[in-house]
Amino acid sequence: MRFAVGALVGAALSVTALAQSGAPAPAAPAPASDDPASPIAAEEARGAALDLARTLEENYVFPEIARNYAATLREKTAAGAYDGLGTAGAFAERVSADLRAVSPDNHLRLHVARVPEGGGPVSIRRPALAGGPAGAPAPRRPTQAIEEQRWLAPGIAYIRFTGFPRDEAVTKAAQAFMADHAEAETLIFDIRTHGGGGLDQMDAIFPYLFAKPTPLVTMDTRAAVEAGRGGPLDDSPTLTREVAGDDIVRRVHRAIPHPSETRLFDARVFVLTSGFTASAAEHFALAMKRSGRATLIGTSTGGAGHYGGLRPIGRRFAAFVPVGRTYDPDTGKGWEGDGVAPHVAVPAERALAEALLRSGLSAAEADRIAAEVKVEGSMERRRRG
Repeated sequence: MRFAVGALVGAALSVTALAQSGAPAPAAPAPASDDPASPIAAEEARGAALDLARTLEENYVFPEIARNYAATLREKTAAGAYDGLGTAGAFAERVSADLRAVSPDNHLRLHVARVPEGGGPVSIRRPALAGGPAGAPAPRRPTQAIEEQRWLAPGIAYIRFTGFPRDEAVTKAAQAFMADHAEAETLIFDIRTHGGGGLDQMDAIFPYLFAKPTPLVTMDTRAAVEAGRGGPLDDSPTLTREVAGDDIVRRVHRAIPHPSETRLFDARVFVLTSGFTASAAEHFALAMKRSGRATLIGTSTGGAGHYGGLRPIGRRFAAFVPVGRTYDPDTGKGWEGDGVAPHVAVPAERALAEALLRSGLSAAEADRIAAEVKVEGSMERRRRG
């Protein structure tokens, strides 16, 4: 004990001496660690939990559920439930589990993150990939957004997406694929390893497939979010507002036909799905299914139906907070928790062969071509939380 006190006093004297001598001041404290294994004190855990409670109350898509989330976090904080968890990762996992116990949401989760002090985007530290450096930040899968695109057989064009990023180059590539394969009799969109994204690539694809303006799905965003720091959606010719209640801002996502390229309007379209297919990929699947423009083949999708974004929480956490939902306006139902069901249910690994068979190829030829297509990444439904 004496040693510890002496060390602290000595350190204080050293700082004073440096200041008096005109030597450089000590460096500013290091930013909070984004390592899930780093320790967390009770005070920090309480503050982060209460910050998350406020954030959910103000932003989560369903106000009543948001209030329930917030009440649970405040009750558990007051009871000391988060005081002795030890590490930042354990705290984030416990909070996420507590929220799921109130109301499951496949997007809502607290992450250990790097939160810039002066603002700016937060970044999430993910587990290292198998075989990678231990503890190193790593993406879920080292793939490109468009993993493969080509003719599989005469008249049959194929493209596989792993995501719909906000990337103009990917949008142009999707548009180029449609233009370059405009003579196809069959189009196959493979989204079995697609983890989500936005609307840009969809809006590049749809004009080639629809002969007339077509409402696809409806998207409701919590009005308080739009009135505050702004929502994640921008109005556009393909995303137009409709009158709704005071609590929401409603938009309809629609397809607008290409003004000159009409050759694909009558093409046969297949969409391949799996349990891994999530979020914006499910939006694509539901839009194609509801409009009757495509046949879905594979398994039910992952069931992540609420859109939103990362919000900083405390000094080193971030939560993906859903602020809106996408749904079929005919039924009022989305796909949260359940996924989008295919028209033709087959194991995800067999979906491409099934699509080729339905395109007119023999079973042997369909199997041969499908075996040549090397799909990277899991097709299994992800464990949320």
